[in-house]
Amino acid sequence: MSQLYTIKLLSAENIDEIATLTLQLNPTKTKVSLTEMLQKMFDFNGYQCFGFYYNNELVGVCSGWTTIKLYSGKQLELDNVIIDSTYQSKGFGKLFIEEIEKWAKTNQFETIELNTYVANSRSHKFYFNQGFQIIGYHFQKKI
Repeated sequence: MSQLYTIKLLSAENIDEIATLTLQLNPTKTKVSLTEMLQKMFDFNGYQCFGFYYNNELVGVCSGWTTIKLYSGKQLELDNVIIDSTYQSKGFGKLFIEEIEKWAKTNQFETIELNTYVANSRSHKFYFNQGFQIIGYHFQKKI
């Protein structure tokens, strides 16, 4: 499989295909709204978007936010980690996270963090298997 996949940093030029894949994780949103949000995300200096290509087809995306926090140092916060549903459970997610981790180490990040929905127990098992640990609770207040 290693010759068949590549990891690339994506740009605003890839928004259409990113939004199409992102709909799988956000079925209650429209492609238009996702496209608008992605355009704004690409305007942020600390934003990266990773793409996982298999046989030259984009089958995975992951947002990465750069920040520095007192408890963690330079941090890459992963967001919207998506592997196309037709390619799940084939080892692509593991490869994708491994490649992102290599990128983060090369770019002197000290930690990788992410949030996952409480009800998504399948993702919890996956992230535990990738060496992630639960270190706290994520709270949100809509305003």
